[in-house]
Amino acid sequence: MKLFNTLSNHIEELLFLDNKIKIYLCGITVYDDCHIGHARTIIVFDVLRRFFLSRNFEVNFIQNFTDIDDKIIKKAEIEKSTFDTISEKYIKSYFKDFDALNVQRATLYPRVTEHMTVIIEFINALIKKNKAYVGLNGVYYMVKSFPSYGKLSKKMDESLEAGARIEIDETKDDPRDFALWKFSSKEPKWDSPWGPGRPGWHIECSAMAIKYLGNSFDIHGGGQDLIFPHHENEIAQSEGLFNENFSKLWLHVGMVTMKSEKMSKSIGNTVKISDLLKKINPNIIRLFCLSSHYSKPLDYCDENISEIHNKWGQIENASYELMYRIENNIKSEQNTNLNYVEFKNECNNYFKDFENFLEDDLNFSNAITSLFKFINKINYFFSTDHADKDISFFAFELLKKFMFILGLKINPISAKEKEIIKKLLEKRNTLRNYKNYKEADEIRNELLDKLGVELIDHKGFTVWKKNN
Repeated sequence: MKLFNTLSNHIEELLFLDNKIKIYLCGITVYDDCHIGHARTIIVFDVLRRFFLSRNFEVNFIQNFTDIDDKIIKKAEIEKSTFDTISEKYIKSYFKDFDALNVQRATLYPRVTEHMTVIIEFINALIKKNKAYVGLNGVYYMVKSFPSYGKLSKKMDESLEAGARIEIDETKDDPRDFALWKFSSKEPKWDSPWGPGRPGWHIECSAMAIKYLGNSFDIHGGGQDLIFPHHENEIAQSEGLFNENFSKLWLHVGMVTMKSEKMSKSIGNTVKISDLLKKINPNIIRLFCLSSHYSKPLDYCDENISEIHNKWGQIENASYELMYRIENNIKSEQNTNLNYVEFKNECNNYFKDFENFLEDDLNFSNAITSLFKFINKINYFFSTDHADKDISFFAFELLKKFMFILGLKINPISAKEKEIIKKLLEKRNTLRNYKNYKEADEIRNELLDKLGVELIDHKGFTVWKKNN
């Protein structure tokens, strides 16, 4: 597989030993609900992981929660709560959102507050190696001790400041030096050899990534906004301590914009996932997040969502039609022996194209085009009545492979609901046979309005689909 490596600024071929892959994705700071920008990054990595799983790779996927941070503390003060209550609230919100988006759960979700001992040991080792020093307000990494600092972000200017989250500390030896441990006399705080306080942002991810994936692993990633200072500083402190390539490849996902402007909570133009899920099918949100190359900006607007809504409708229609044909043993009126071989080969080629495009730096646009070529082929067989049960079964199994990798999902329907739909359809068919189309249409409308079931009439049978 080939992916763009931010570190080398080139597309590189990934080589894995024993079909095992280790990935670390920088997770969220849990002080608010997640927005569509978070969704894009996490869905891109979810599809990457699913693709590896479809190839029978063993994937160790670690995604952290930053559950102690100045923003969390500030939110707790505003809500007259505690930092751990706030973080727990938004961790639950995270899982509610991303379970709804059919994102597979990570192998592990380490939390910063559960890894203080590991973090303190990491900092202590850096001090002993003369890579860090104790200052007036905390412990700092000595950037000048790492000559290749800036190699990820390509920011090599010695006057460059490290970009602290809250403010610049003038007591540092070098403006570029960044905090590993911040002294604090106020709660929340943890004891350390240098004084009570809490860890800096960057050391947390290095410590947890190395604990669970080792000193060097395969892929590290996140949003492009993390390249500097976060990932740059992770490299400096990790490679400064262990003298190994911290991550073989750095993968970064582009921003989601609104009217070509970066989404920002300070501007107030973010779109929460929870709000989207109230009005948009989760499959449409996933397809939106995959609708352009992962490294490019993606603009959120009603026009884009509307277009993707139509595309999801095509996938959904094909899924329901195949399920109906299989369950009801719909047989073709034509000889399908010759057509089946040609159909199967052509469909398999579409899936191979799909895989090849994903292998080529996650080319989602072309991969999804291959999916729709496959769906068009299915629709052609439906229209010409060549699709017997065997063809329908083959096509449905292949469609499920496409959908698994993209994380698309048709919600299951209960047996009770199926029975209600079946009885109403039988009644409607009887009415149509007697040319009582008015009452038949009333049943169609009842199914749509009360159960969200849409009917698609064919010669001799009717397919229904549940609008999710």
